[in-house]
Amino acid sequence: MGDMFYGAIKPIFERAEELRKNPTEDEKLLWLYLKRNQLGVRFKRQHPIWMYIADFYCHELKLVIEVDGSIHNLKQVMEHDIIREEDISSFGIKVIRFSNNEVKNRIESVVERIKFTISELTANGTNTEKQD
Repeated sequence: MGDMFYGAIKPIFERAEELRKNPTEDEKLLWLYLKRNQLGVRFKRQHPIWMYIADFYCHELKLVIEVDGSIHNLKQVMEHDIIREEDISSFGIKVIRFSNNEVKNRIESVVERIKFTISELTANGTNTEKQD
């Protein structure tokens, strides 16, 4: 399993597989722009990271992209998201978030922000760090 999954266990992998089989409409839309290295780096869908599953993950840049539905506006879910993001960030991974609404109604702007983040991480040498 190695470094790429940060100690994720079998049930997380099984859940990730289920999620890959049943993406949301907004995840499907964003995936059209991320798949097949279209932005110059490889993204994986529903990727296990420790005890979490990232919507999209680029291991080369250590970048997670999350697409949040309206449930993420609930206080309890927002609190969980903060902890989740702190945990994922503790592995040196950058997390960027978009709402379903942004993906659905402003996909060009979402893709531009992702491209900007990719160029920022590339310029900072994030993708040239030694990967164990």
